[in-house]
Amino acid sequence: MDNLSLFVAFTAGMLSFFSPCVFPLIPAYIATLTGSTISENKVNVMKRTVIIRSISFILGFSFVFIILGASASFLGQLFFENRNLVEKISGFLIIVFGLQMAGLLQLKFLMREKRMQLNSTRRGVGHSLVIGMAFAFGWTPCVGIVLSSILLLAASVETMGSGMLLLSIYSLGLGIPFFIVSFILTYSLNTIKNVNKWLPKLSIVNGWILIGLGLLLFTGQFQRLSAWLAQFSFIS
Repeated sequence: MDNLSLFVAFTAGMLSFFSPCVFPLIPAYIATLTGSTISENKVNVMKRTVIIRSISFILGFSFVFIILGASASFLGQLFFENRNLVEKISGFLIIVFGLQMAGLLQLKFLMREKRMQLNSTRRGVGHSLVIGMAFAFGWTPCVGIVLSSILLLAASVETMGSGMLLLSIYSLGLGIPFFIVSFILTYSLNTIKNVNKWLPKLSIVNGWILIGLGLLLFTGQFQRLSAWLAQFSFIS
């Protein structure tokens, strides 16, 4: 597993977090996880509760994403002899995803939203874990587009372990900012309000990043760029 792939996976996780259909809903997620209320411009809940429930939520969606990564890389091994073809198909699809996110395409099937409704009134670590898994299974279109791109990248790696590592790093990129912002919201909601105005522009930037990744894969330059960057790695 090369450092470039890991960097791309981590960045993709952060892109998912700052998507227009995830970031604005963070206060609602925190309120659901903790059973708290939003008033006086903040989420009213104990800091310890936010920390424990957020970690549990992150572990929930990470588990699902890692399993998906293992599945994608396993399928990739079945087509390993045609790896160049797999990379071209993956690159093309990622370009399409990027055009969709940048607003240059409007494919309706990529705009469908799936959510899993949980009506349980119980609040606890186990409940937060299930909510995290439900989030992974019923992701919004923005997360689906970026996540699908990373799964396509996982399908081109050499081993199942590499695919699982790739999705672990993706989950880390999504989980770290979620944890930090969750804690900040117990002090003020202004962070959400200040970032929201930049989300449309961030979505366009995210789209072009995916287009660039797709082009690198399609043209076979991703591996060459990874090999060139490897000489600057401090880890042998």
